Amino acid sequence: MENPFKKILSNEEVPKVLKERVLNDVAKVKLMIDMADLFVVNYPSILADLLKDDPKQDE
Repeated sequence: MENPFKKILSNEEVPKVLKERVLNDVAKVKLMIDMADLFVVNYPSILADLLKDDPKQDE
């Protein structure tokens, strides 16, 4: 089986519009991952820490 990546020309330029679209899509995905991390992972752990009973306060 022939390797399809060997068919790609190394000196060929990617159109600017296509490059911008790809970079924008990557930025959107990164933003969604950061938002999910904030609300799914960090937010519940912060609430748990705030609502946790601290035995030091009872003294």
